[in-house]
Amino acid sequence: MSAKHKSIAEINERIRKGKAVVLNAAEMTELVRKAGKAKAAKEVDVVTTGTFSPMCSSGMLFNIGQPEATALRTSAVSLNTVPACAGLAAVDSYLGATEPAADDPLNKVFPGQFKYGGGHVIEDLLLGKSVRVRASSYGTDCYPLRELDRQMTLAELPYAQLLNPRNCYQNYNVAVNITGKSKYTYMGVLKGNLRNANYATAGELSPLFNDPFLRTIGLGTKILLGGGVGWVIGAGTQHVTKPKRTERGIPLSPAGTLMLRGDMKGMNARYVRGLSILGYGCSLAVGVAIPIPILNEDMAFFTGVSDAEIPMPVKDYGHDYPNRDPRILGHVSYEELRSGTIRVMDKDVETVPLTSYALSLECANSLKELIEKGEFTLTEAQEEITSL
Repeated sequence: MSAKHKSIAEINERIRKGKAVVLNAAEMTELVRKAGKAKAAKEVDVVTTGTFSPMCSSGMLFNIGQPEATALRTSAVSLNTVPACAGLAAVDSYLGATEPAADDPLNKVFPGQFKYGGGHVIEDLLLGKSVRVRASSYGTDCYPLRELDRQMTLAELPYAQLLNPRNCYQNYNVAVNITGKSKYTYMGVLKGNLRNANYATAGELSPLFNDPFLRTIGLGTKILLGGGVGWVIGAGTQHVTKPKRTERGIPLSPAGTLMLRGDMKGMNARYVRGLSILGYGCSLAVGVAIPIPILNEDMAFFTGVSDAEIPMPVKDYGHDYPNRDPRILGHVSYEELRSGTIRVMDKDVETVPLTSYALSLECANSLKELIEKGEFTLTEAQEEITSL
């Protein structure tokens, strides 16, 4: 390990003075390739990463406030007929991104198909639209009101935060289907007989590929979430430690995840969008940008990762995945995936991205611009997220 030659405090001072050198992750990859990690470590202060991808394990923690006349303790809550989890306390609730509307019109025609869900409610609120809030209770002496039905906007909600249990997967499966029948999955429609390969993550732009051992990302790391200021609040659910890795630290299978939080009232609907995935249900696409401080040569090396150095596992979602012990059919690089075609089982297979590379880059560049303007400084992680 190389000796530390910068601190976050020193980098923040350079940011405040307008002297910090900030590159997005793709720019850093090019600099490390041309100049090497030692020179890059001396020249660069911060690398900005970004991703914009479906992140099913997301949702909104919110409070609807008390009515003017009398108090309510919610037992059941829905927003635009999408059920939320009530019973937290008084008028607090949590809306999951994948929860479908109770009266979804598509489901009435095609059972199991959903057009509108929690993710769409979140997007509608960010767009400034009003949503129908319905709440009910059994009534108590201190909370006598039994029913509430009103239209509310994001501005009228006293509290609304994205609280996402699992975002920013560090690597993920390339999904294929070797059976003869199409399969409908959270990775999209997978045509039979290997007619497409669907994949996610933003490659060399992706946050956890640029800090594979989570040396700078932990509890209290300030980020951009949905275009506004957010925070890492720990490891996400399904966080995997001790994965098999390449020599430069890239895991060979899905590994690290992050739990994130951010105030919705500072977010931009451009980077938070409700999704309807055919045959699967609803989800939410979320934009995340995370700064990586270049404290030493190691961090320069890690942030110099290229698409060609990121191997991603190919797995069969047609038969193997439902059995919960899917075989790895092989690994392909992110560079190969972006080319449009990969080779699987001696067959050329068309690739389909679920992650928007363009919006991922936009997220990284938005953060870069804020840092260059001195409007975003870095934070020290208050607790490490274990990866080893």
